Amino acid sequence: MKAGRRLGNMWNRRSKYGAVKQIYDGHRFDSIKEMNRYKELKLLESAGEISDLHLQYRFTLIESQKGKIRNERPLTYVADFWYVKDGEVVVEDVKGMKTKEYIIKRKLMKYILGIEVVEI
Repeated sequence: MKAGRRLGNMWNRRSKYGAVKQIYDGHRFDSIKEMNRYKELKLLESAGEISDLHLQYRFTLIESQKGKIRNERPLTYVADFWYVKDGEVVVEDVKGMKTKEYIIKRKLMKYILGIEVVEI
């Protein structure tokens, strides 16, 4: 087992890309960068510059497919943050490493749902 700092019942280990999971304000974050962005967004929400802040918001890109062999789960994209700014919905993802899966899902968000993902 990899060494790490213990936080409550969870090990605070690095991911395969070097990010260290964090817990703050009752939420679990995949990296320090993501946690810091949450803190910034909470300040903006308190100041009234944004509203309706959501974390880990799930978008369905393709509904589940029922087949003869087996049922497949839906294809989803989970955004780090979703909020409203100046009457517009903003979807953000805090990225350190852009995986192939992320790039495909980001493109599908634009193509299928018409939503541009803002990368931080």
